[in-house]
Amino acid sequence: MDYLPIFLEVAGKRVIVDGGTTVAARRVERALNAGALVEVFDPDPGEEVRRFLGHERLTHHARVPVEADFDGCLVAYGASEEAERDTLLHRAAKAAGALVNVADEKSYCDFITPSVVEREPITIAISTGGAAPVIARILRARMEAMLPAAYGRLALFLAKFRGRIYEAVPNGRNRRRFWENLIEGPVGDAFLAGEEGLAEERLHEDLARGSADLRHGEVWLVGAGPGDPDLLTFKALRMMQHADVVLYDRLVGDGIIDLVRRDAERIFVGKKPNAHTMTQREITDLMIERAQRGERVLRLKGGDPFIFGRGGEELEDVAAHGIPVEVVPGITAAAGCGAAAGIPLTHRDHAQSCVFITAHGAGGVLDHDWTRYARKGQTVVVYMGLNALGEVTKRALTQGVEPDMPVAVIDNGTRLDQRVILGRLDDIEAKVAEAELPGPALIVIGHVVTLYGALGVKGSRPEHQMELKAGHAL
Repeated sequence: MDYLPIFLEVAGKRVIVDGGTTVAARRVERALNAGALVEVFDPDPGEEVRRFLGHERLTHHARVPVEADFDGCLVAYGASEEAERDTLLHRAAKAAGALVNVADEKSYCDFITPSVVEREPITIAISTGGAAPVIARILRARMEAMLPAAYGRLALFLAKFRGRIYEAVPNGRNRRRFWENLIEGPVGDAFLAGEEGLAEERLHEDLARGSADLRHGEVWLVGAGPGDPDLLTFKALRMMQHADVVLYDRLVGDGIIDLVRRDAERIFVGKKPNAHTMTQREITDLMIERAQRGERVLRLKGGDPFIFGRGGEELEDVAAHGIPVEVVPGITAAAGCGAAAGIPLTHRDHAQSCVFITAHGAGGVLDHDWTRYARKGQTVVVYMGLNALGEVTKRALTQGVEPDMPVAVIDNGTRLDQRVILGRLDDIEAKVAEAELPGPALIVIGHVVTLYGALGVKGSRPEHQMELKAGHAL
C-alpha cells in the first residue's frame, strides 16, 4: 500500500484551487461538498468553474496566486496545467504547511484524489495509488450500480439510535453484532423496502432485548474454494466479514484470508504431511472453547468442507456440545481445478461417470480397487495424492489398469501459478518428480485428460499438449 487511506476534515478550513480547468472544477466541487472555504485563483476560469461562482463559501480571485495567499491554507490544489504556476504553488503551499496535490504531477503530490461513491453520509473512496486511475473509475461505476441510494438514508436513520444502542448493549463485541443484525436483519429489510415506521418498531423491539440474544456462540464451517478468491461464494464472503475468530488451513488460497474482517482474530491451523500446527483434536477443542465464550467461530477450509475436508468429523463434537452450526459449501477442488485446466470431468464421448477418491485414510495410503475406478468411460479424481503418487500408480498398474491410461496432475489449480503435468499411468510419477511441484495438487485419471488444451480454456496451453491417446507414445 503506497498511500495511507484517510478522510480529512476540511469543514470551515481554507482550501485553495489554482486553475480554471475541468479538473479544477472537480476539486472545487469536492471541497465545497465537504464544507471547506474554497478560494479559486484564475484570471479567466472555464464554464465548469464559473458554475460555482456565487457560492457562499467560494471566493474567486481573477489572478494567479502569490506566496502570501497560501498562509493559513490546509489544502492546495494545482489544476492550472501550467508548469510555472504548479511549481510556485507547490513551493509556497509547502512553506505554509499545507497539503499539496498538483494534477498529473506526482512529485508535487502529498496525497492523491480517489474516485468517490457518495451515499451521504456514506463515502466510499477507491484508489489504485496512481498506477491505473481508469481501473478506479471502472470500479466506481460498478459500485454506483451495486449500492442502493437508500443505504445512505439507512445510515442517517440508525444514527439517531446510537446513544440508546450504546446503553442497551454495553459490550463492544456484542454491540458490533447488534449493529450487524440491525442492518442485515428485519430492521434493515423494512427500511430498505420503504417501511420506515415498521423498521423503527422492530428496532425498538431489538433494543428492549438488548444483549440477551447475542451471548451464544456459533461455528461456521465455510468452504473457501480451490484457491482463486473470485470463486468464493457471496455467503462465504459475508460470513468472513462477520466472524470474531477465524481458523484457516494451508489450502486457503492467497488473498482469501485478506478478505476476513480486519479486527477478527486469525489462527493458522494448517497441516502438512507429518507437520501439523495443531492436531485435529486440538482444532476441534479450540472451536468449541471459543464458541462457548460467545464468539462466532469461522472454520475456513480450502475447497468444500464436506468433500475430503474432514468437516463432518469436526462438527460431530461441536454439535455434541449443543453449539449452533452453519455450513457454507465451496467449489470443490475437482470441479474448480478441472475447469481451470480445461479438463471436463465428464464428456459424452470420454466419461459418463466421475468418481472422487482420496489417496490417504487414517492409516495411510488406501488400498483401492483400481480396476473398478480407472476404467473406460469414467474419470477418477484423486485428492491428497501428490506425495503418494508413486504408490497410487504402482497399485493401479499391478491390478491391471492399462499403462497408457492418461493422467493429469494439476498443481495450485485456479491460482496464478497453476501448472498442469500430463502423462500416462506408467510415467506420470517421473514427470511430476522432475517438475518438483510444491502442491497442493489434484490428480485426474481418465480419457478426459486428452481434451487438455483442445477446448480453448484460459489456463490450458495447447502448445504443451501431449498426445495421450491409447496406443501412442508420449
